[in-house]
Amino acid sequence: MSRLRVQFIHGLEGSPRGTKAQLFAQHFDSCTPAMDTRDFWSCVELQARTIREFRPDILIGSSFGGAVAVALLHRGSWRGPTLLLAPAVFHYPVPRELPPGVPVWIVHGTQDTIVDVADSRALARTGTPELVRLIEVDDDHALSNTVATSQLVSIVRQLADSYCTRATEPA
Repeated sequence: MSRLRVQFIHGLEGSPRGTKAQLFAQHFDSCTPAMDTRDFWSCVELQARTIREFRPDILIGSSFGGAVAVALLHRGSWRGPTLLLAPAVFHYPVPRELPPGVPVWIVHGTQDTIVDVADSRALARTGTPELVRLIEVDDDHALSNTVATSQLVSIVRQLADSYCTRATEPA
């Protein structure tokens, strides 16, 4: 079996060496490009190039990276399974809606004091209803417990099982 290919877009305080990036590297064939988060649109361009070169099965964006992921969806740079972690979509100049026809799951901590969970609830009401799923967890903005317990890995695998074919084909 080939390993699931995951492209992770880190948040403002994240990096390729961050907790989530390391978790994904342990469990998947992952790619986490380092970004200069001071320039939103250069981050979108970098991630679009990485999608073309890395060819992920799943795109994951965390907070700031979630807004970058939504920008990629709207530009048509990515149309595959997407996982948004406490996405800061309402904090950046991107549409406050998911495009139709794209499977998007959103994980958001109910104890988040950085990005209001109500933003994710509103975002989850957009897009194609049967493809969008909101998963609320009793956690903080960094999803510390969800990461520590590997619940996040399970969610990525569930998303892959629901929407990815290449990840289950023989290598």
